[in-house]
Amino acid sequence: MGFPDRIERTMDLDHPPAKVWAAITSAEGLGTWFGHHATIDLRPGGAARMTWDHGYDNDLRIERVEEPTVFGFTWRVFGMPKDDPRRTYVEFTLEPVGAGTRLRVVETGFAQLPDEEYRKGYDSHLEGWASELGELGDYLDEA
Repeated sequence: MGFPDRIERTMDLDHPPAKVWAAITSAEGLGTWFGHHATIDLRPGGAARMTWDHGYDNDLRIERVEEPTVFGFTWRVFGMPKDDPRRTYVEFTLEPVGAGTRLRVVETGFAQLPDEEYRKGYDSHLEGWASELGELGDYLDEA
């Protein structure tokens, strides 16, 4: 398969790493900028759940927690059935830059999708990260 397997976004935020960490790892933060509601058990092997008011939901499995620099989880690709075992891995990396934070988000695992599902899943996540990270920036600016 010649499809890209990786989405990567980097953004500089004018907020300290501790504030960014709280926004990406707390139910309050995730349920405000990322979804409409969230729960999270912040530990490797813990579960999180994101829900959106338009009826979509996604269950996450926390894979990596290295406070305050790395947060990773697996989740279902948009458009795939809930019982499909394939998941992508999302990792947030935070790096102090001056008084702010460089945030890098990498999502991998799209190559495992069937050809007929790949484009829909990859494109929705590619567009989704651009939108969601903009909302993260707005959330941090308002908090």
